[in-house]
Amino acid sequence: SNKPRKKKKKRKAKKNSAGETVEDNDLEDIDSLLERIEDPGLAPQRQSGVIADSRPLLYVEHRNLNPENELKRYFGARAVLGDQRPRQRQRQYVRSMWLTAPKNTWPRYSKTGITMQLLDTRRGVQHFTFEHHREYQQVQFKFLDAVESMDPNNIVLLLQMNPYHVDSLLQLSDVCRMQEDQEMARDLIERALYSLECAFHPVFSLTSGTCRLDYRRPENRAFFLALFKHLMFLEKRGCPRTALEFCKLILSLDPENDPLCVLLLIDFLSLRAREYTFLTRFFQEWECHRNLSQLPNFAFSVSLAYFFLSQQEERPELERSQARERAARLIQFALIMFPSVLMPLLDHCSVQPDARVASHPFFGLNAQISQSPALNQLTSLYVGRTHGLWKDPAVMAWLEPHVHEVLQMVDAQNTLVQEAESKRKIRYQSAPRNIYRHIILSEMKEATAALPLEVTSQPVMGFDPLPPLDSIVSYTRPERTSHPSNESTLSLFFRSLLPNFNLQGDIRHDGDDEAGAAQDLNQGVNRLMAAMRDMLANIQFQEPPRDDNPEGDGEWD
Repeated sequence: SNKPRKKKKKRKAKKNSAGETVEDNDLEDIDSLLERIEDPGLAPQRQSGVIADSRPLLYVEHRNLNPENELKRYFGARAVLGDQRPRQRQRQYVRSMWLTAPKNTWPRYSKTGITMQLLDTRRGVQHFTFEHHREYQQVQFKFLDAVESMDPNNIVLLLQMNPYHVDSLLQLSDVCRMQEDQEMARDLIERALYSLECAFHPVFSLTSGTCRLDYRRPENRAFFLALFKHLMFLEKRGCPRTALEFCKLILSLDPENDPLCVLLLIDFLSLRAREYTFLTRFFQEWECHRNLSQLPNFAFSVSLAYFFLSQQEERPELERSQARERAARLIQFALIMFPSVLMPLLDHCSVQPDARVASHPFFGLNAQISQSPALNQLTSLYVGRTHGLWKDPAVMAWLEPHVHEVLQMVDAQNTLVQEAESKRKIRYQSAPRNIYRHIILSEMKEATAALPLEVTSQPVMGFDPLPPLDSIVSYTRPERTSHPSNESTLSLFFRSLLPNFNLQGDIRHDGDDEAGAAQDLNQGVNRLMAAMRDMLANIQFQEPPRDDNPEGDGEWD
């Protein structure tokens, strides 16, 4: 009876060993396949082009929302995760999230009073909104009181009682960032995203690109702002591909209005992440209905993307030559349309232009002075953000002959130059509110200095910068109880000592006569005397320590 058992065990062992070898081979094949797909240099361009064209433009992939995946591609899994065992890397939270990874150092999550509701579905697009329950509204009112107190400690106290209040997390993150505590600022933003993701509607999808949120509703703004601040931290952390995915997510929530104007940022993130094909496809599909070429960032960045595509040796020669021609045509159009970009860009790149370019009035100081303030904000934002991408010597060598060719067109009085000048005078009269909001959130000093006075003179809160003028308000903050303005100086003095003291008592609504006025006066005096007696009774004088105890170890009475 023992022999068959041993044979069975041997057979199982053989099956297990064979199964393990097959599984290892499958894993190796999967890893190699993923590496070929993720690396644009190794993957065949035709296959990647088919995959990119078959998906919607703003399609969001879950795996690209995790910055650890990008860091693993750069540095390897061991450098990112360390020598920890898989069991130690597992978190105690059961629920898996897409936007952030919950941390063990965070407070335990409980329902905060935020929910998401599906409003309607029109033409295959679903419109959602966040909602605040009554208990969350009360916390929101306390938060507004804490903000008006101008004391960050009040926000800290509020977060100790409500650790997942979103607006408090956003505001305190700005405070930490101003105090150079970047790690804590980033952690607070991730906690806010976690709180909002826990409130998602079951039908709400991050990847479909067909879910909308209206920024005019105050309850939805926190999600937009948390995503924007999170992608800014990701870009500074060195994860431009992940930041680009979050930028696509923000744009997919409201592509028509673009409340945070991420169109001024998506080109920079595409170049940083070397997603040149995506940027050129984005420009081709959106140019017809959004006029992206009229934005300085797209006019220059798309030409730069075509130049980088022409430098990729793994591409066929025909594609490279076509990309080279498009890059030349687009960079000349950009220089003609926005001549005020060239000199500040060269200055930021520490490049000295030749005598002809420096002395020509088309690219000179007059080009910057004559442009409108709105156009100056756009050009300053682009130069301050993307000048690092133009420092490559190969890029400057490509740019130089096109600058001279543009000068020849200017000297020949080409009609394109005159048309561009007339367009600049007619357009860019004033910037919309979402551009101002984007400049404030980006904190680019070159663009912030160009903001108009009506924007810089009003207070800007980090949890709701420049709210829309046509906001859809679902609930309002109750009016705060204000004390009578006709109080005497003595009454105000005693109120500073005793906040509950009221000399005038209750306000009389009926007709007052002389007897009622005398009675009120007597009651006020009696109340004042009683308050003074209470105050004096609570004052205790402490005796100094005795001389026989010089060390002062004993307690005072």
